[in-house]
Amino acid sequence: MSRIIRAIPVAILTFIVYIVFTGSATHFDIVTGVIGAVIVGIVFGSVVITNTYKFLQLQRYFWGLAYALYYFFIAEVRAHYDVIKRILNPKMPINPGIVKIPIDVASDYSILAVANSITNTPGTVTVYVHPNKKYLYINWIDVVTREPEEARKAISYVFEKFAKKVFD
Repeated sequence: MSRIIRAIPVAILTFIVYIVFTGSATHFDIVTGVIGAVIVGIVFGSVVITNTYKFLQLQRYFWGLAYALYYFFIAEVRAHYDVIKRILNPKMPINPGIVKIPIDVASDYSILAVANSITNTPGTVTVYVHPNKKYLYINWIDVVTREPEEARKAISYVFEKFAKKVFD
């Protein structure tokens, strides 16, 4: 029974992604989407889902939406603007370097969300996740501080706040 319960969230997410990427909701697409989603859910559900209770907590979905809105409409816009400013400036003011920042999230999904948010934001790239999962090494286009906690505030703090509410 536990395997079936763990398969449900994976199957739902797989079906949604399938329909979105096909861009179609014909009867054929729905039937093949359901069949494929059920298979993927059964095969990968017990690997992907460790705590089914989290899937049922609706506030996580609202925080996930808030995370997405913040990321796409605030963090991304600021980062793109900053990088464009640097590109268009004849002196190209950059001070690149790799900084070590502590992270305060618990689950692997939270760490992945924070690392991906950093990497997908122009001007920063996650180059290494420390094995104890408490530090990230970030290649930063303009290192304004090498002090780990200050760098964390500048790079990952907001992403961590959202990731905790969604995944931890």
